[in-house]
Amino acid sequence: MNTWMKGTKEFWDQRYLNRKMGWDIGEVSSPLKAYIDQLPSKDLKILVPGAGNSYEVAYLYKNGFQDVYALDISEMPLEKFRKEHPDFPVGQLLNIDFFELNEIKFDLILEQTFFCALQPDLREKYARKMQSLLNERGVLAGLLFDFERKDGGPPYGGNIEEYRSLFSRFFKIKKLERAYNSIPPRQGSELFFIFENKTN
Repeated sequence: MNTWMKGTKEFWDQRYLNRKMGWDIGEVSSPLKAYIDQLPSKDLKILVPGAGNSYEVAYLYKNGFQDVYALDISEMPLEKFRKEHPDFPVGQLLNIDFFELNEIKFDLILEQTFFCALQPDLREKYARKMQSLLNERGVLAGLLFDFERKDGGPPYGGNIEEYRSLFSRFFKIKKLERAYNSIPPRQGSELFFIFENKTN
């Protein structure tokens, strides 16, 4: 497929159709599970962008977080999720481009392989958009890949210095460090982070 098509709805539809989802580990990732398990309130409004098969969304909902939203540019994984979880509110499955999401503010946004799937030239736009979607003192938390950026992605990598430089402009960096509880195939290549919205 042509490079210019990367990131489009057609590109991701084709990925799901051909089951080319090497980033999909088939379950909620262990660092995010540990983070979710220590959240102090079930009343948080939570977004999982680029949710794909939405394992984190299912885990959150099963554990009492009712105000959780899954967003994906491709309808295919959301439709699959809807069939597998018929009790989940359909209105909280958002089949839109992340950058077109407006009029909803969140307390928490979980990052899990969405950032690495975007073309690198969209990273500042991503950070700005995340800040705009969060309530005052809202939190962006999750995982970022720590390996050399490859032009042939997705996934596209990066490093801790690059991430700190980018996100410190928009967020207070509460945590940005090597994930200690990654699954074995990702051991040593994931950074766990917690960023708090600086302004609203």
